[in-house]
Amino acid sequence: MTHPKKVLVTGGAGFIGSHTVEALLKDGTEVVVIDNYSTGRPENLTHLAQNPKLSLFEADINDPKTTELYSGCDWVIHLAALADIVPSIEMPVPYHRANVDGTVAVLENAKKVGVKRVVYAASSSCYGIAKETPTPETAPIDPRYPYALTKNIGEQIAMHWSKVYDLPVVSLRFFNVFGPRSRTSGTYGAVFGVFLAQKIHGKPYTVVGDGTQSRDFTFVTDVVDAVLTAARSDLKSEIMNVGSGNHYTVNRLVELLGGEVTYIPKRPGEPDITFADISKITKLLNWKPKVSFEDGVQEMLKHIDYWKHAPVWTPESIKEATKTWFESLK
Repeated sequence: MTHPKKVLVTGGAGFIGSHTVEALLKDGTEVVVIDNYSTGRPENLTHLAQNPKLSLFEADINDPKTTELYSGCDWVIHLAALADIVPSIEMPVPYHRANVDGTVAVLENAKKVGVKRVVYAASSSCYGIAKETPTPETAPIDPRYPYALTKNIGEQIAMHWSKVYDLPVVSLRFFNVFGPRSRTSGTYGAVFGVFLAQKIHGKPYTVVGDGTQSRDFTFVTDVVDAVLTAARSDLKSEIMNVGSGNHYTVNRLVELLGGEVTYIPKRPGEPDITFADISKITKLLNWKPKVSFEDGVQEMLKHIDYWKHAPVWTPESIKEATKTWFESLK
């Protein structure tokens, strides 16, 4: 189905979700968003609020009352999740409820109304410290903390529902997504939010280890393009990586942002490199990333004011915030 009439996006007020909603509305699609604002922000959709084709519902995906919202939807794009490493270690039960039970609820609702496509947002964290890079979808699954575990269990459930109930599901494993509207608050997390807030306030960037670790930083519009390309396809029960086709060091990021650096201890359970093998999605969907790392960083800098109210982390506050991380993953 190339042009759906109506699409439901869970977590549509979040970082990736808001960009997905934006792209769907641009295509003239009617969009229903379910978001409980645990990680999403209503402000992420403010610029779209007047669009008559957007319906926004503040609700939990586990709430049975949301079932009626799926009616008439051609696609379900399931992006709602609790993220972050430290909170998942400290509070694994809410993560299970959101990422596992929530996924079951979404799939059951999709099944009831007979949607034509479900896209599940999986995480590259399922690979843990990958022994093979670029990392293919066939690499061993080795989640190192509850967030990674619950996202992978959600993927397994999605694939199981696809097989047993003939539900057309595709799962996409995202690698290190970055771009405007990435999260600004909450527990110490993604490097971009940390660095941009530090840049605004003239503070040194807190680089973990020696900064030579590299990440497959993938720009958000490329990720959205992969999601919509998968949704439009006839694929079913497939798992595919979504990455940039390259990897970049934290030192390179600092170089592009410009500014002073302070170094903090390397963290346990973190890979030295994340790098997706994207040959499968390229072959099956003819999808390729379009935005270079350098262009993506420049786009972030154009929107830097978004991070002006984000926490400004220091080596001391990071040490306190990640104490559980070091104790649990040593």
